[in-house]
Amino acid sequence: MSEKQSENSEMSELVFASRMMQTRIAPPGSAGSKGERLRNAALTLRWKHSRARGVWYAEPGVSIKPRELRQIEELTGVEYAQKELRTNDELIAHASALLVGHEADFYSAFVAALRSLARPHHRT
Repeated sequence: MSEKQSENSEMSELVFASRMMQTRIAPPGSAGSKGERLRNAALTLRWKHSRARGVWYAEPGVSIKPRELRQIEELTGVEYAQKELRTNDELIAHASALLVGHEADFYSAFVAALRSLARPHHRT
């Protein structure tokens, strides 16, 4: 994996962690102000406030550690599924390539529906 790809995957994991903290661990309306929600997320995760703040705001230079990512996944029940999304995209692309031909018009609606089902709405 190139350095650029590594940076992008770290950023994606950081953005995922940030979103999970803000929407699942300390969702709006759960504790009042954003500061209170951030404190509650830090307490729930048992992280230092400064660490939680860095992840919450997805600050540049912050990277999420694998154990932290697993902790967030376990706590929220949501998995960081970037690898699975890539696999689904590859399978759909392969299926599309197989369907190209004299019946492409017939199958195009099916492939479009399959793509929409395979991609979650929150995909970045």
